[in-house]
Amino acid sequence: MKKLLLATNNAHKLEEIHQITKGRFEILSLKDVDFVGEIPETSPTIEGNAIQKAQFIHDLFNMDCFADDTGLEVEALNGEPGVYSARYAGESCSFQANIAKLLEALDRKINRKARFRTVIALIVDNQLFTFEGIVNGEISARQSGNAGFGYDPIFIPVGYKVSFAEMDAALKNKISHRGLATAKLIEFLEGLPLK
Repeated sequence: MKKLLLATNNAHKLEEIHQITKGRFEILSLKDVDFVGEIPETSPTIEGNAIQKAQFIHDLFNMDCFADDTGLEVEALNGEPGVYSARYAGESCSFQANIAKLLEALDRKINRKARFRTVIALIVDNQLFTFEGIVNGEISARQSGNAGFGYDPIFIPVGYKVSFAEMDAALKNKISHRGLATAKLIEFLEGLPLK
């Protein structure tokens, strides 16, 4: 079974990736390799951050690894919060603070179109590959649901009447930005020759 190190300190992301990959690969966490530091995320783009995180962990451990970066891009806010989605309300802010700031920024705006975009950067056999997943939707006027994390309680994907936070994990992981990007990652890895 292929062994991959996931370059994230986000327990929610780790859990989602485990659910999506369903045991096809052995996914190691940073705890498994005794890494407790911060991973740099200083790029001005989602792709750049994903690559930076994967490269940083690969350079430290010399293992096949991958990292993702995700942004919520809101049309009426010129693509914000985008690359700053996790720290939209400030460094070390809560999910709730980010949601409150976004809802306030959209107050009285008619256009509530948004999209979630994930880029996964994979380094395998010392080569870099990237995979993108996008899901379009809109920002609801109020929060609903308790599942998921981040902006899930206010994001309603196209074709659905409920937020990501109201969906069961199986449905969300099938249609979400991270789910779509991870599906491309899985397809690519399963096509590699066994070593």
